[in-house]
Amino acid sequence: MSEHKDFILMPITKILHEVISANYAIGNGMETFPLSEHIFQSTFLRMTGAQEQKMKCICWEIATIDYEYRYYRYNQNTLGECSSYAEKKSIFKDLLDAIHKYEPNYDVSTAIGKSSIRISTIDDVKTVFVNSNLSIWAQSSFLDFKMNNNTWIKEIHFAVGDKLFENVLQDKYSLLYRHRNRCAHNTFSYQQNLPTLAALLNENHRYDNYVMRFALLILIDKIFIALYQKYLIVIE
Repeated sequence: MSEHKDFILMPITKILHEVISANYAIGNGMETFPLSEHIFQSTFLRMTGAQEQKMKCICWEIATIDYEYRYYRYNQNTLGECSSYAEKKSIFKDLLDAIHKYEPNYDVSTAIGKSSIRISTIDDVKTVFVNSNLSIWAQSSFLDFKMNNNTWIKEIHFAVGDKLFENVLQDKYSLLYRHRNRCAHNTFSYQQNLPTLAALLNENHRYDNYVMRFALLILIDKIFIALYQKYLIVIE
């Protein structure tokens, strides 16, 4: 129990800070740019992989206490890798349902501290990128994020009722999920996956970058940590 709990409550930003420390000595000169995509991909896969494992751990912790849920989740409605939005949304609802068994009137929309989650997500991204080689390698997207994060991530976009994300963030997550599959299955080795001109003109294309991907992963992580902390309180 303690190993799962410690892992679930460990912020995913720890991976990003480890990367910053590991890459500090290489600098940010032109000669480092060939390394950038490799480092970004490796970091991204570590973060998505850790989050997928965290989702599975949350399910198992609920199933350890609630045997009806165990039968439902592991026999009737099994999950895959927990990487898609649909699966993360299912686990979000599972966690809410588990809380509601002890506290029926719990309203995630008002009780989760969405304002602090949004602000800390944005601050974490800025803290990680600023004064690091990551901000040089992804300069354009980082500047775009700094100037527009208040419109890209709003409180009304996440943790509303039993929805993890509203449509605005779901669309952004679909870009993340597509890139996750490309990296995980190494399609870059035999497909260029260059965007079409129509894709470049699409407004959503500006969100298809590592800064936004990291922000979404951090946001999801903070939501689930807050909910799991509430779950620990009510079962005690």
